[in-house]
Amino acid sequence: MNDAKERLLDAWRGEVRARAQYEILAQRVRDPKRANIIRQIAEAEGRHRQRVEKRLGELGISLPDAESARLSWLQRLQAELAPISVVIARMEAAEQSEIDDRYHRPTGDPQTDEVLSAIRVEEQGHSRSLDELQAAHATDINKPSGVQSRLDRILHRETWHRTGAGWISGAIYGANDGLAAVFGIVAGVSGATGGSTFVLTAGLSGAVASGLSMATGAFLASRSEAEVAAANLAREKQEVLEHPDEEREELSLFYQLKGFDTETANMLAERLARNPQAMLMAQATEELGGVEAGGDPLQSAAAAGISTFVGAMVPVIPFFFLR
Repeated sequence: MNDAKERLLDAWRGEVRARAQYEILAQRVRDPKRANIIRQIAEAEGRHRQRVEKRLGELGISLPDAESARLSWLQRLQAELAPISVVIARMEAAEQSEIDDRYHRPTGDPQTDEVLSAIRVEEQGHSRSLDELQAAHATDINKPSGVQSRLDRILHRETWHRTGAGWISGAIYGANDGLAAVFGIVAGVSGATGGSTFVLTAGLSGAVASGLSMATGAFLASRSEAEVAAANLAREKQEVLEHPDEEREELSLFYQLKGFDTETANMLAERLARNPQAMLMAQATEELGGVEAGGDPLQSAAAAGISTFVGAMVPVIPFFFLR
């Protein structure tokens, strides 16, 4: 429970400071559309603070003085004077840190974990929005770099470019691993015994063991990716059901960042909100980068296992002819 208390108080301070920084940034951004998006993110941080405060109240924990969570003079100075691209990059890094650490680690209290997990999903959306804003700002300053940044981001998101043949990397790695591992065995046994029979026995055993090991690892890794993707989708589904207004607002922000005006973005988000499944798929695409569950575990296991065995047999084959 002490960990839950500390994490909640830490989250509360983080949300207070984040909102203050977003409000300062919104005042500095000249483009009204982008400034409005940043203000909406600031308002979302305020709602996160309210959720944390509610949970603190349920646990009987009194709130500290808001002054204790205000920005330091250095943080305020950076937010007011540093280049906008630098401020956005730092805030994006802070959002990502919260996603990976503060809102990700379990506290030991299921209800607190549920609150933090829900906020984590929305923070992922904020991180993505900041990424878009940073790219847009780069485009305004330097067209080629902005275009390249946008292109890199599109290629990164279109995971079908690599997941369709994702087993190839596992196969190449497996062949290399098998070759290196069994070559060491063959060299050692050959040097120690000088007999091809011993080398064949040790080499074949090493090849089989390496193949099974790599196949098992590839299977578990692929299945774990699928389980994580399913868990993220389930959490996003819960968010759509429990906080439809906030999710609709977030989706509208994503569309505004893609170039739609506010009215059109709101209309698209409103239409999607009428169909919970369509809303879920849209949010999963924007916040999670897609709904794909990874490759086939059996295909990955077969590719890794067979390639490892084949690679491991390369240094063993000559000893079949030396008997």
